[in-house]
Amino acid sequence: MTNPAAAELIARSNRLGADPKNTNYAGGNTSAKGTETDPVTGEPVELLWVKGSGGDLGTLTEQGLAVLRLDRLQALQGVYPGVDREDEMVAAFDYCLHGKGGAAPSIDTAMHGLVDAAHVDHLHPDSGIAIATAADGEQLTATVFGDKVVWVPWRRPGFQLGLDIAAIKAANPQAVGCILGGHGITAWGDTSDEAEANSLWIIDTAAAYLAEHGDPQPFGGVRPGFEALPEVERCERAAALAPTIRGIASHDKPMVGHFTDADVVLDFLASEKAPALAALGTSCPDHFLRTKVKPLLLDLPATAAADEQIARLHELHAEYRADYQAYYDAHATADSPAIRGADPLIVLVPGVGMFSYGANKQTARVAGEFYVNAINVMRGAESVSTYSPISDAEKFRIEYWALEEAKLQRMPKPKTHQGRIAFVTGAASGIGKAIATRLAAEGACVVVADLDLEKAQAAAAELGTADVAIGVAANVADAAAVQAALDEAVLAFGGIDLVVNNAGLSLSKPLLETTEADWNLQHDVMAKGSFLVSKAAARVLIDQKLGGDVIYISSKNSVFAGPNNIAYSATKADQAHQVRLLAVELGEHGVRVNGINPDGVVRGSGIFASGWGANRAATYGVEEEDLGQFYANRTILKREVVPENVADAVYVLTGPELSRTTGLHIPVDSGVAAAFLR
Repeated sequence: MTNPAAAELIARSNRLGADPKNTNYAGGNTSAKGTETDPVTGEPVELLWVKGSGGDLGTLTEQGLAVLRLDRLQALQGVYPGVDREDEMVAAFDYCLHGKGGAAPSIDTAMHGLVDAAHVDHLHPDSGIAIATAADGEQLTATVFGDKVVWVPWRRPGFQLGLDIAAIKAANPQAVGCILGGHGITAWGDTSDEAEANSLWIIDTAAAYLAEHGDPQPFGGVRPGFEALPEVERCERAAALAPTIRGIASHDKPMVGHFTDADVVLDFLASEKAPALAALGTSCPDHFLRTKVKPLLLDLPATAAADEQIARLHELHAEYRADYQAYYDAHATADSPAIRGADPLIVLVPGVGMFSYGANKQTARVAGEFYVNAINVMRGAESVSTYSPISDAEKFRIEYWALEEAKLQRMPKPKTHQGRIAFVTGAASGIGKAIATRLAAEGACVVVADLDLEKAQAAAAELGTADVAIGVAANVADAAAVQAALDEAVLAFGGIDLVVNNAGLSLSKPLLETTEADWNLQHDVMAKGSFLVSKAAARVLIDQKLGGDVIYISSKNSVFAGPNNIAYSATKADQAHQVRLLAVELGEHGVRVNGINPDGVVRGSGIFASGWGANRAATYGVEEEDLGQFYANRTILKREVVPENVADAVYVLTGPELSRTTGLHIPVDSGVAAAFLR
C-alpha cells in the first residue's frame, strides 16, 4: 500500500507536471517526508520520498520515486568533504536508501532532504527562470516577491546547494521559496497542498509581474525580410531544407529531427535581438543539456533562395563546429569526458521555423520544446531587464559533469535501427504492415504510407505515438502525391533513411483476358510507383549525405514464369531490374538498393484477400483456404511464407550485418527451384 505522504506527492507532482507553465518535460523534482514502520525493528522511521533521476513529474508513479532514510541522509552533513568534492555525496545517497527498488536518487536529493519542510518542490517555470536569468535578478526578486521569496546566487546543483537553501529557509522563516539564479525556483510547505500553492504563487506572481511591467516588444522591432513566410511557402521551404539540416546535425552521429513553425519561434526569429540573444545560449541546465549551449542561426532573410540558404548553412555549420571545439578546449580538464559531438541540436531558420534533433523523435521534440522555453525566458528577462545566462564555463561544468556522463553511460544500448527513419509504402496491411511493425520494434521511426489515409493512420497508431510512427496518404502512381507524402515524412522526423517499395496489387488473368487497363494499373502502381518513390526519396538521401537503404518487395514471379500472370510478373521483373540499376547509380552516395522475392504470402496479405487468392486457387485447382499450404507443399522446405518472414528479410538487409551488400535479391519463398537466381 502506498504511504499517504507518497500518494499526496505523486498526485501533486502529476498536477504540477501536467501544465507546461510550471516546468519543462522531465524537469524539476518534488519530495515529501513521512513515517513508515521499519520492517526490521518494527519501529517508526522517518523517510524521504523524492522524484528520482530522469523521471517526469507529469507521469510520475511510485516506481519513479527514490525512498531514503531521512536520519541517514541528514547525517551526511557530518561527513561532507566540501564543495570541491561534493560529487562524492551522490554515491553516498545509496547508503541512505530504504528497501530496494525505486528510482536512483537525483543530484537534487540533498535539497529536498536538508530543507526543513515536509514538502518541497523544485521547478523550472519560464516566468521564474526569466527572473532568475535577469541581470538584476536579485533586486527583481525583492521587488516582485518582497521577503516571501529569497534570491540564491547561481550554484551548480548538488549537496552544497541543498545546504545553502536549508540555511536560507532557516534564516527566513517568513519565506515560502527561493529563486535560484540562472536556474529555476524552489518552494516548500508543511503540507502537500501548501507546497503546491506556494509553487504556483511564485510562478503566477512572476508571470503577472512580467505581463504588467514588461516591455511589449522585448526583442525589439522586426528585421525586414526576416518575417514569417506564408504557411504553404513556409512548409515547402522547410521540407526543402530539412534533409540538408539533418545532415548537418548528424555529422558526428545520426539524429532524428523535429520541426515547428509556432508563432513564438517565428516572432523571435524575425526580431532585431534574435542574433545576439541566440548567441548567448540558454541558461537553465535542463535547457542546455537538451539544446546544447547555443543554436545555429541562419543569418539570411526568409526571402533568400533555397540554394543560397543551403550553401550558407554549410558554411555556418563549419563555423559552429569550430566554435564548439573551442568551447570544449577552453574549459576541458584532464579528467573531462571526451567531446560528445560538435553539431548543433537546434537550427533556426528565420521565416521558416526551428529544427531540433535528438537520438530519437521524443528527444528531438523535447529539445525543441526546451528551446521554446528558452525563448520565453529570454522574452521575460528582456522585458524587465537584460537576459544574462550563466557563463560558458559553468555550462561546461554541467554539460561535461562526471555525474552527467555517468547518467549517459547508464542509458540502454540503442537498438539496431534507432535513429533511422523508414518510409514504407502499402503499409496499412499485409507485408507492408509487418515490415513497419518490425522496423518500429527495432527502434526506427516509421512512416506508414498507404492509399487509404484512415487505414494508414490506424496502422501507425498500433505501433505507438507520433514519436514512433505516423500515417500518410500516398498514391504511389501520382508524382505530386508521392512528393507530398515524403515532404510530410521529412517534416515529421527530419528526413528519410530507409525506403521500402511495397505497395502493390495484382490481377490474375491469362494473356488474352488481360486488358490494357489491367496492364497499366499494375505497372502504374508497382513499376512506375516504385520509380516515383525512389526518385523522390533519392533527393532526400543525397542531400542528407548519410547513405541509406532502398528496398523493393518484388516477387519470385520476377524470375519464375507462372501461368495466367502476364501483367503482374512483368511489372515485378521491372521492379527487380530497378534494384540493379539504382544500386549502381546511388552507390556513390552510400545508398544501398536491394530486393526481396517472396512467394505465396497468403495469410495476412491484402493482395490475396482482394481476389488474387481466389483467382490463383482456381488456376491451380485448389480451394482458396488451402492455397497457402498448396504454395508451401511445392517448395523445398515445405513451409508457408507469412508477412513476418518478409519483414525479417527487410530487417537483415537494412541492419548493420549486411552493410556492404547492394544490388542483391533475397528469395523468401521456402525454396522454389524454378525461381533460383542464376
